Amino acid sequence: MPIPYYHVDAFTGELFAGNPAGVCMLSAFLADSSMQKIAGENRHSTTAFVVPRADGSFDLRWFTPEVEIDLCGHATLASAHVLTLRNHTTWPVRFHTRSGVLTVTREQDGFALDFPARPPKQCE
Repeated sequence: MPIPYYHVDAFTGELFAGNPAGVCMLSAFLADSSMQKIAGENRHSTTAFVVPRADGSFDLRWFTPEVEIDLCGHATLASAHVLTLRNHTTWPVRFHTRSGVLTVTREQDGFALDFPARPPKQCE
């Protein structure tokens, strides 16, 4: 089964610069172990897995080469960029994640992400 995979350099307009992320476009999530293996094989700091919902929004999960994580800004923006490459035209885009719903809007020169702020925790 071929899986559409994209390498995106976020936060830059230049090749081999910025913050790289992998993006896999799926019709349904694969087994966690399979997504983990894909992330490990590609060795980006984060690989995003995007699945469309019937309402036009998307489910989004992120994996590092070692573990699944619950929030990643650059891979979310990379996912929005891939949707543009695939001719997605409905904006804003809503991604349903383990951290809640993240909204990405198109801007004149890129994308804007409504990114949640986490309350600070005291360190010892």
